[in-house]
Amino acid sequence: MPDDETLIQEPMTASDGQDIQPGELLIPEDTYLTSGVHIGTQQKSASMRRFVFKVRFDGLHVLDVRETDRRIRLGAKFLSRFPPERILVVSQRQYGQKPVRIFAKTLGAVSFAERFVPGCLTNPNLEEYFEPKVLIVTDPATDQQALSEAVSIGIPVVGLCDVNNETRDVDFVIPANNKGRVALATVYWLLAREILKARAGVAELEYPLTIDDFQAAL
Repeated sequence: MPDDETLIQEPMTASDGQDIQPGELLIPEDTYLTSGVHIGTQQKSASMRRFVFKVRFDGLHVLDVRETDRRIRLGAKFLSRFPPERILVVSQRQYGQKPVRIFAKTLGAVSFAERFVPGCLTNPNLEEYFEPKVLIVTDPATDQQALSEAVSIGIPVVGLCDVNNETRDVDFVIPANNKGRVALATVYWLLAREILKARAGVAELEYPLTIDDFQAAL
C-alpha cells in the first residue's frame, strides 16, 4: 500500500498539523496523557512501528501523541469532504459503542455499534443494507467484517489503530489506544469537533459536548 497520506489530496500546511509546535496541539498534551490515548500494547505490528515513541519499562509501547494529533487533523479534513449521511462508523468494542453513536449523531453520520451484520455493505437484500462512501473502524481487528466488506466495495477506510493492529486494509491510520474507555472518548470527541470545524471552514468552533459526553459507562 502506498503511504496512507496520499489519501489526503491537498498539500499539507503547518495548520494541517505537519509541523506542530509546542502548545499547538488540539488539546493540552496532559489531556492526551491522562486519557491514555498514547498507551499501546506489548505486541507491535511492523506497520505500526513508525508511530511508536518509546517502549516503557513494563514492555508497553507508547504512541507519539503529536502524530496522533496531526492525523486527527488530517483525518477530519478528509472526512469533512463526504456527505455526512454517507459516513459509516463502526465499533464492536464495548467502550467504543457510545463514542461512535455520539459521533454519528453529532455529525449526521451512520453508526453500527455492537454486532455488524455480515452483508450490510454487500447484500442489497438485507434490511440493514447501507451504501457508505467511507468507513471509520474503531479497531481493524474486532471490526474485521466491516473492514473486509469496505475493501470489497472499494471505499476508503479510516482506522483507529493500536500498536498491535495490522493496517494493510486501512487507507488512513489514526494511531491511538483503541481499547481504553477514556482514550476512545477523547479521540472520537476530537475527531467530531475537527470535522465540524473543517466543514465550517473555521479555526475555532463553539462545541457544547465534552469528552465526558462521549465516554461509555463503566
